[in-house]
Amino acid sequence: MRRTRAAATAAVTATLLAATATACGGGTADSGGGSNTAPKELTYWASNQGPDIAADQAVLGPELKKFEQQTGIKVKLEVVPWSDLLNRILAATASGQGPDVLNIGNTWSSSLQATGALLPWDAKNFDAIGGKERFVASAIGSAGAVGQDPAAVPLYSMAYALYYNKKMFQEAGVDKPPATWDEMVSTGRKLSKDGKWALGAEGSNLSNNIHQAFVFSQQHGAAFFDAAGKPVFDSPANVDAVKQYVDLMAKDKIIAPGNAEYDKNQSLQDFANGKTAMVLWQSAATSFKANGMKDGDWGVAPVPVPAGGTPGSGTNTNSMVAGINMAVFKNTDNLDGALKFVKFMTGDEEQKLLNKTYGSVPPVKAAQSDPAFAADDLTVLRETLATSAAPLPQVPQESQFETAVGTAVKELFADAAAGRPVTTESVKAKLTKAQQQMSN
Repeated sequence: MRRTRAAATAAVTATLLAATATACGGGTADSGGGSNTAPKELTYWASNQGPDIAADQAVLGPELKKFEQQTGIKVKLEVVPWSDLLNRILAATASGQGPDVLNIGNTWSSSLQATGALLPWDAKNFDAIGGKERFVASAIGSAGAVGQDPAAVPLYSMAYALYYNKKMFQEAGVDKPPATWDEMVSTGRKLSKDGKWALGAEGSNLSNNIHQAFVFSQQHGAAFFDAAGKPVFDSPANVDAVKQYVDLMAKDKIIAPGNAEYDKNQSLQDFANGKTAMVLWQSAATSFKANGMKDGDWGVAPVPVPAGGTPGSGTNTNSMVAGINMAVFKNTDNLDGALKFVKFMTGDEEQKLLNKTYGSVPPVKAAQSDPAFAADDLTVLRETLATSAAPLPQVPQESQFETAVGTAVKELFADAAAGRPVTTESVKAKLTKAQQQMSN
């Protein structure tokens, strides 16, 4: 997603996850596929993609007006901060008071699908918006559980990349970004001096922790859930993966100890201010510019992979499939209007306009041909999504997984910052605790 969620899942409860929608969007619980009792209006919860809510309102307002002029349907917009969005959605599934159309983080797709609240995107519904084949396969892969109709439609696609400060690299005599983790450590030691550090992290941000831990797990040939959907957080390979990530602070000392407390994109500010030379982030260019950087001040490269590897699938996966999906509450009272609105927002021209604005990549294939998406940073993101990104586990417990394992990584970073040993045993203990929390 555009801005990494700062522990948005922390308040998620098993009760809410098990809830099913009753009358979201003003429909009725018996309506199944929704109704059309209010054909002239829609409510839309948009996620906060820009620097602030006012910026999103300025971007989306004219587009919603355009949709109204084309269809006669008025869209009531609310931009919801990431810190509130998931809990607002879950409360809506329980109370029946929610929007017709909404944005969701793509990592939530399976969890929200399990509530039964969202409209399934079967062949008929996809046909109503131009067909499933219009979308990039990896984006569809993060829209719901395997073997089920997707619970949402891709809207904005993103991937992680390695952003590096060109001036800091030049001053340290480093001529290229690291391509492997061994190179990251050796390069990082050259850059970590005189009060400056090589790599930024958001050690208290549960979602960011999960995104990084997932990639390291993939590179170790591991998974956090087995084929039956059972959590296996504390497997030896997962322990090694999480330890390798935290060791960038604890042992390798290329991440500043203070980053253990970061959870609100402070690492991006440090990068823009020349305090940190590299950061692993999704679609960061807009944020850098908002913090005073200019085009050309930074470079972009794929996230490192294990020694001897190059970005690709399997153990050379180097990003989760990041992005925003668009969903419809199943019992909306304007089903036809909701489908028209999703078709509008995922149309080629809107996809070009919105993704240009937000610095993301269109999940619609035809829109990617626009020259704006050939810039260096977006080329890296697009190629990563196409060849070396994998979706987070598409299981109903995904939100709980983010909270449990994200918290374990947060606690390990706190140990590293305080000078407490981060050992294989301590990592295993944290992951075992997280695994036990999933069954409580």
